[in-house]
Amino acid sequence: MDQNSLVQRLDRLESIEEIRQLAGKYALSLDMRDLDAHVGLFAPDIRVGREKTGRQHLKAWVDDTLRWQFTGTSHHIGQHIIEFTDPDNAIGVVYSKNEHETGAEWVIMQMLYWDDYQRIDGRWYFRRRLPCYWYATDLNKPPIGDMKMRWPGRAPYPGTFHDLFPSWKSFWAGTPERDHLPEVAEPAPLEQFLQRMRGDTPPPKIRVR
Repeated sequence: MDQNSLVQRLDRLESIEEIRQLAGKYALSLDMRDLDAHVGLFAPDIRVGREKTGRQHLKAWVDDTLRWQFTGTSHHIGQHIIEFTDPDNAIGVVYSKNEHETGAEWVIMQMLYWDDYQRIDGRWYFRRRLPCYWYATDLNKPPIGDMKMRWPGRAPYPGTFHDLFPSWKSFWAGTPERDHLPEVAEPAPLEQFLQRMRGDTPPPKIRVR
């Protein structure tokens, strides 16, 4: 193994670990309401809404969301898949199981984030986080059926947990024939697992509050 290859592999391992730390730091800083630490995980020119950019605008948006919607939160990070598009850019999917104290109800949530990461001046940051929700509901009210996003005082609405991945609809669109074995595609090449699963599916419209 030549020296350049060894350096590249070491850089990839260190980058993976730093990116994984981003997800953990995101959860801790959010739950502890350290908004400076929180927005510092994002690129300096992070886009906020359609017209605003920068950490100051992000801090104002996060403050408003947390201050008026939740008394307290706890984010529990699950599996994390990371793939590189080049040495300084990567994508990832992170599962998150969340708990929210909101008024008289305790709301639990299951979701995933589709992330874009970028290395800027030697450090990795979130370039974008796309939250896709499966359900939100009172702890004692399992969200069976449609419209699984059920916040207190709001009409239920659908989440977008499955919308990035066309396999979900394809799976339920029909039943396989049982008189022969199904075809099986070749495994995705290295660094293309997420891209193959998502294909050219555009990001869904997300309701975050």
